[in-house]
Amino acid sequence: MKKQSLFIFALSLAVFGVITTELGIIGLLPQVMKDFNIDVQKAGLLVSVYAVVVAVSGPFITLMMSRWNRKYVLIGILSLFVLSNLVYAMTQDYTTMMIFRVLPALMHAVFFSVALVAATSMVSVEEQSNAAAKVFGGVAVGLVFGIPISAFLAEQYSLAYAFYFGLAACAIALVSVMFLMESAPVEEKMSFGSQVTILRSKSMWLSLFTVIFVFAAMFSSYSFITQYLSTVTNMNGTWISAMLMVFGVFGIFGNFIFGKLLGKNMKKTVMLYPITLGLIYLVVYFMGFSFSFMIAMVAFWGAVHSAGLVVSQTWVMDNAGDAKVFANSLYISFSNLGITIGSIVAGWFISQFGVENLFLSSLVFTILALISILLNQKTSSDFKLSAVN
Repeated sequence: MKKQSLFIFALSLAVFGVITTELGIIGLLPQVMKDFNIDVQKAGLLVSVYAVVVAVSGPFITLMMSRWNRKYVLIGILSLFVLSNLVYAMTQDYTTMMIFRVLPALMHAVFFSVALVAATSMVSVEEQSNAAAKVFGGVAVGLVFGIPISAFLAEQYSLAYAFYFGLAACAIALVSVMFLMESAPVEEKMSFGSQVTILRSKSMWLSLFTVIFVFAAMFSSYSFITQYLSTVTNMNGTWISAMLMVFGVFGIFGNFIFGKLLGKNMKKTVMLYPITLGLIYLVVYFMGFSFSFMIAMVAFWGAVHSAGLVVSQTWVMDNAGDAKVFANSLYISFSNLGITIGSIVAGWFISQFGVENLFLSSLVFTILALISILLNQKTSSDFKLSAVN
């Protein structure tokens, strides 16, 4: 049991390293622009190209690697992330930097797919959502601590130190996986065709639409949280930084709480999630002007917000059958698509109706998520009825 817990912790640390590698650069863009002598548009591509590559390539590369030994896949991917951070730290050539942003992005979805399957396969069915929540905890920790620590190291020392920080996290996780994970060959090697057949399922598509709507709801408001707290709640920079920290810390706890709830009653928890999130958006819409209210509300919002990762991933897995690795890669791709859609729609919403109405766009997406969940449950019920008849 101790080795199992250590291994899941190692996977969470690996997720932290991967997320820090992906998003840590957001806080480093001013230094990147200075050291590489590039404008803000070229610097921004280092962030956006990574996300686009993940969304487009994830399922296909995961299919290609679905028959490989999962331990060696994780070792290979973590080694690539270690190498990429090393290159970031040592190069001042933009083209080289971009190449080593694309290469790990190609493996990003594969990493999450294999890591989640590796974690959940080690525990009982009842504990699988909790194991997934622990792995996803690395995402929340990466957002809360990975980005600001990277920015601090770059500002206080140099850009290279920030990348060495990401390298260290990935390297420790790599060594841990080497020693803690047993060899994991794929016992039943499913053909590409048999894995792709899950896309014939109406329930799978509805669950993927749920992922899009949940992430669009989450990030249509979160992407502009700084602007909202500044303009509507009238918080200064110090208070906003504190609120972002509170949001992230409570997100870590929310991830574990919802993981437990999913283990007890998965379908009810999935259905209640967009309702809870929607109520938060509705309350903030009417009370967001209140300084004291938002201090308390940000903590609750953060806890529910971050739980969207494990809730939507568990919902997809419920429709995945034996093609869990491929389904996880679809989850990663569609969640990135949801983030993109949510950010674009929210930006348009602000330009048309003002930042004070931002949360109405998130509310629309939560309603769409709830509809897709209810349709999915109805589809499953109709299928069971027809099977009985």
